[in-house]
Amino acid sequence: MKYFIWLCFILSIGSIISGFIFNVHYSEKLIGFGVSGLFLIVFPLFIYFRWKNRSLKDYMLTKENLDKMRENQKKKKY
Repeated sequence: MKYFIWLCFILSIGSIISGFIFNVHYSEKLIGFGVSGLFLIVFPLFIYFRWKNRSLKDYMLTKENLDKMRENQKKKKY
């Protein structure tokens, strides 16, 4: 999965760069496909890949997490 994301990223960036460099009649389409590939394929896959084994409860502001934060601030008093 990681290599597929990298491959899609490199292809999208390559499409954008080639759209700017080469002066062909479809260069605007190359740029558009590159940007679309980044935002519709690469970013969602990257977010899924990075968050798939994490618990959302660890990042929510619950009473337990607020108490932990307060205790950590008391310990790190400057």
